[in-house]
Amino acid sequence: MNAADTLPLCSVLLLAGGRGQRMGGRDKGLIDWRGQPLIQHLQGCVRPMTDDLIISCNRNHEHYAAFADRLVHDESSDFPGPMAGMIAGLEAARHPVLLVLPCDVPGVDEVLLAAMRHTQQAHPDRPLMVRQGEFWEPLLCIVPKAHLTAMRQAWDAGERSPRRVLLALGAQALQCAEDDPRLANLNTPQLLVR
Repeated sequence: MNAADTLPLCSVLLLAGGRGQRMGGRDKGLIDWRGQPLIQHLQGCVRPMTDDLIISCNRNHEHYAAFADRLVHDESSDFPGPMAGMIAGLEAARHPVLLVLPCDVPGVDEVLLAAMRHTQQAHPDRPLMVRQGEFWEPLLCIVPKAHLTAMRQAWDAGERSPRRVLLALGAQALQCAEDDPRLANLNTPQLLVR
């Protein structure tokens, strides 16, 4: 048993719905890294904590379906950003909290995920964001499903920043070191080959 086993199941959302501009338009989640697509590294890490694994993707649905219980996509076809995927994930989530991860952080491990979940449970009505040094990481977060309406209202009012919305909702921080290798964001070809 690991630390996550003491917590109830949560829904998990893996964000893979972006344009992949820094990858030359390639679908980041399906790019191979160490012999597997990036999305598979995360799927293997989160699978023990959920029976509700959701992937937000806007293309290549048939490939992503192999790694998820369900797929969601943005309402708009113009790649409106990660907050759209988060809202779609919250709408689909079957559990009271949704753990969100971007597809390009394959170094995330069970220890970090358990720390996120335990920290969020200290104040279960508030979201949690990872904070790396002085910087918030809004796509590594936990959002109670109860905040769906507030996020939808912020979206309808024109807000597109998950960081600003989660901070306005009283987000708590899981503080990580500035150089924590688990948070390495592999979002360019150069970073992938390092």
